[in-house]
Amino acid sequence: MKILIVGNLGYIGPMVVKHFKATQPGTYVAGYDVGYFIQNYTNNGVVGDTLLDKQYYGDVRHFDDEVLKEFDAVIYLAAISNDPMGNVYEKPTLDINSVAAITIAEKAKKAGVKHFVFASSCSVYGIADAEPRTEKSETNPLTAYAKSKVNSEIGLEPLADKNFRVTCLRFATACGYSDRLRLDLVLNDFVASAITAKKITILSDGTPWRPLIHVKDMARAMDWAINRKTGDDFLIINTGSNQWNYQVKELAQAVQKYFPDIAVEINENAQPDKRSYKVNFNLFEQMGGDYQPQVSLSAAVEDLKNGLLQIDFKDSEFRQSKLIRLHTISFLLKQKLIDENLFYIK
Repeated sequence: MKILIVGNLGYIGPMVVKHFKATQPGTYVAGYDVGYFIQNYTNNGVVGDTLLDKQYYGDVRHFDDEVLKEFDAVIYLAAISNDPMGNVYEKPTLDINSVAAITIAEKAKKAGVKHFVFASSCSVYGIADAEPRTEKSETNPLTAYAKSKVNSEIGLEPLADKNFRVTCLRFATACGYSDRLRLDLVLNDFVASAITAKKITILSDGTPWRPLIHVKDMARAMDWAINRKTGDDFLIINTGSNQWNYQVKELAQAVQKYFPDIAVEINENAQPDKRSYKVNFNLFEQMGGDYQPQVSLSAAVEDLKNGLLQIDFKDSEFRQSKLIRLHTISFLLKQKLIDENLFYIK
């Protein structure tokens, strides 16, 4: 099989490459990326990028059709990847996360690609009541990022048929150590805070719900998606585990078990956080077979702790560093490497 990972030079991509190369050594894996975050290495060994059979560089908004020749599957990871970035760069978020995804899927279908996997998000559910959200629940996207994911799903559905299977994986919030770590994710932030500040500060009252999934388990789900034999030609599926629906304060407490001397500060008087939802992952449990999430919360915390300590992580100002995606983009802008629409300046 030949797989093209679009948006491979970010947080998730290197772990996806490692997964396929470890579990399916004969698989041809190529990447396509513009390279915003290529310099943000936090690896402790072999970087997933080095295992690629080929790396293409380019902006998904100007995608070369020729790249798609002879690929069996395309995995679309490219995204302006969180709410703060989406709020500042709303148009690029829509164009990269949604318009380009649909356009590349159209080109992939014409090129004879058989499987298209889109990395969607459980954030499409927005604020929800106590009932866990299923795939049939109404979406309530509150941010540009979440809206871009809904728009992509809508645009991809008409393309699917028996010769072009489309799978939209509505992932829980990512976490875990990576060759190219992000610290603007809730669990990753908490572990980094525990190491550098000796405390975890929760800006909310700690009650919002977050479903989480480890990056290694995200890779496993993508493997399932490009090989699935069940489900409709177009499939939206919540991707994670029912055991991984946690309140934010529970995540802080899980980190505290590995750092018993740290304090956890909760803002009891905070306004309600609208981004709160539980998610029902029964469908993935039924369909995903042996590809179910395997990494536990405690293992994810230990993984992050060990990884950060091994690179001698001590940056108490990490929230202003390039390990926060918004700050990487701001750095590129200040250096006049990209313009306000996030195009590289030639």
